Amino acid sequence: MNFSEINKNILPYDEAAVDAAKARWDSIAKPVGSLGEFESHIIKIAGISGSVEIGRRAAIILAADNGVTARGVASTPPEITAVMAGFMARKRSAACIMASSCGAEIVLRDMGMLRRVEGVDGPHIANGTADITQGAAMTDEQAREAVQYGIDLVRDLKACGFQLLAAGEMGIGNTTTSSAIASVLLDRPPREVTGRGVKLDDAGLSHKITCIEQAISINKPDGADAFDTLRKLGGFDIAGMAGLFIGGALYGVPVIIDGFISGVSALVAARLCPRSVQAMLASHVSAEPGAELALNALGLCPVIHAGMRLGEGTGAVAIIPLLDMAAAVYHDLMTFADIGMTP
Repeated sequence: MNFSEINKNILPYDEAAVDAAKARWDSIAKPVGSLGEFESHIIKIAGISGSVEIGRRAAIILAADNGVTARGVASTPPEITAVMAGFMARKRSAACIMASSCGAEIVLRDMGMLRRVEGVDGPHIANGTADITQGAAMTDEQAREAVQYGIDLVRDLKACGFQLLAAGEMGIGNTTTSSAIASVLLDRPPREVTGRGVKLDDAGLSHKITCIEQAISINKPDGADAFDTLRKLGGFDIAGMAGLFIGGALYGVPVIIDGFISGVSALVAARLCPRSVQAMLASHVSAEPGAELALNALGLCPVIHAGMRLGEGTGAVAIIPLLDMAAAVYHDLMTFADIGMTP
């Protein structure tokens, strides 16, 4: 897998579609630019896909376990990953309910859980990653397989008619792996980018930060090499989502970033293939402290500020009805010409 070659194969924006979308926004009977980032998001969809059509949509949930949970960095046991994946498989999770309300399908994949779950397909690369406080999370081969799976999944979903994707995850311990990657790629101390995850107390947060510091010290990731950082500190879910963002740009499908973990995956993708940013849509800013830093590094502006931290792609799904409304205004509002006014 040659990321430089992949990046070269990503086509630039469809400038004709971008210009047409901008002209349409400026022609309709409302104050110019008054829908703010919703206008920008619709223009971006036009640029990457060639049209302003938000048809079939899916929330992709990549499930994986992380060996670092053996260090007690999470307030919930790793078995919960498989339990939640089972809820998703039965359409009972929050993400499933939210997705159903806006016509999005759930695409759940087992990237590498500790336990297999009936009805959940995927590459199942291993029974979780290794403990990053003791060494690298993944082998080179495992990391490449996970990224490639994400890329290929976008290709396959586009062939099935999907036009909009949301990138989500499920995996206990993945705020730890995400914080470790963010610390290295953003060149920030772990304390600045590490949050409480699912309600860690002060002692738990301090221990989590210490484990991240230990992981970085032992693995010595190269901050200038995103793949090296991903392989040593990440998870199968993060690698797979990085592939989703690269695949979105490669195959012309907009991919919505969810929260912190999804945002770190997008940051990895952007460092591996800089052109992949053009297919990314920011949904919300997570309550995790590193979330806004990651989006700022990507140059992306989130639409929703609600203190969300549920994961599972819920923040990304939450923006879909808002995009539908923006697209409806874009397509259906009368123009200045219709009412005989000069724009």
